[in-house]
Amino acid sequence: MGNDTIANMITSIRNANLGKIKTVQVPATNITRNIAKILFFFQGFIDNFIDNKQNTKDILILNLKYQGKKKKSYITTLRRISKPGLRIYSNHKEIPKVLGGMGIVILSTSRGIMTDREARQKKIGGELLCYVW
Repeated sequence: MGNDTIANMITSIRNANLGKIKTVQVPATNITRNIAKILFFFQGFIDNFIDNKQNTKDILILNLKYQGKKKKSYITTLRRISKPGLRIYSNHKEIPKVLGGMGIVILSTSRGIMTDREARQKKIGGELLCYVW
């Protein structure tokens, strides 16, 4: 059995949010890098991310974003949709809207990893990876 790097990344971010921890280290793969780019560049859910190489392992260091003195997280919920045992696909017309468009769905398409808005605009579907809001 292989490891589910997306689920590992989501669980690490979720656990860091519960503990109000600023930095998270996850194994760096092409998928986790692209998800981090979406969370940082396009949506602003994280402050920064650094692609670091320690010994022989590539590690992605995510700096999570909090607001106020009580450190309320910008990421309220992260949920994995498609799993290795049950893949979930959708065409561009059936991509779900999260919280009426306030959240995002991250998809893996034939043109790369993108958000639900981009996929609808380009009229392409794909595998639903996770919900973020």
